[in-house]
Amino acid sequence: MMLGMANTSTAATTTTTNAAITTIVTQNAEPVEKVSFHQELKKRFIEGGPVFMAIVLLCLILGLAIAIERIIYLNLSTTNSKKLAANVEDALKSGGVEAAKEVCRNTKGPVASIYYQGLDRVDEGIDAAEKAVVAYGGVQMGQLEKNVSWVSLFIALAPMLGFMGTVIGMIKSFDSIAEAGAMEPSLVATGIKVALLTTVFGLIVAIILQIFYNYIIAKIDSIVNDMEDASITLIDILSDYKNGKL
Repeated sequence: MMLGMANTSTAATTTTTNAAITTIVTQNAEPVEKVSFHQELKKRFIEGGPVFMAIVLLCLILGLAIAIERIIYLNLSTTNSKKLAANVEDALKSGGVEAAKEVCRNTKGPVASIYYQGLDRVDEGIDAAEKAVVAYGGVQMGQLEKNVSWVSLFIALAPMLGFMGTVIGMIKSFDSIAEAGAMEPSLVATGIKVALLTTVFGLIVAIILQIFYNYIIAKIDSIVNDMEDASITLIDILSDYKNGKL
C-alpha cells in the first residue's frame, strides 16, 4: 500500500517537473521570424551567384520595359473603325474629300492614317487609292510590330543563361570534389543548389515575358484585322463617292 502511494507521488512529481521545464523552455524560446517573399527572393538571388543572376535580371527588366511600351502604344492605336468610317462617309457627303481628310487628321490610330492616305489619292482613281491603302497598311503593321522581336529574344535568352549558370555551377561542384579528394555530400548538395537557382530564375523570367508577349501578339492581330476590314470599307466608300452614289 505504501509502495503504491510512493510510486504515485513520484509520477506526479515527474509530471509536474516536466511541465515546468516545458513552460520555461517555451517562455525562453525566441519567436521564429517569418521571412517575407521579398527577403526570400533576395536571399535566393544572392545564393545563385551575382554574375548570371544579374544578366537574367537584366533580361527581365529590358523585356518588361519593351513589353509595357508596346502595350501602351497598341492600346493608343486602337480605333473605333466603324465610327470612323461613318464619320468619313458623312464628311464626304457634306464637305467632300477635304472634310473627310480633316476627320482623319483629328483621329488617332493606324486606321485613320490609312484612311487619310486613301483619301489623298482618290483624285488619281480608285486603283491608286487602293494601292496607297495597301502600301501604307504595311508601314503601319511594321510600326505595330516594332521591337517585339526583342521580347522574343529575351524569352529564349533567359532560360538559356539559367542553364549555362547551372552547368558552370555543376563544374565548380566537381572541382570542389576533386580538390577535397573525397565525395562529400555537403559539397555536392551546396553546389547543385546554387546551380539550379539560376535555372529556376531563368524559367521564371521566361514565363513572365511569355505572358506579355502573347498578349502583344494577340493585340497586334486584332488591330491588323481591324485595319484590313476598315480598308475594304474605305474602298467601297470611295467607289460610291466617285460614282456619285453619296
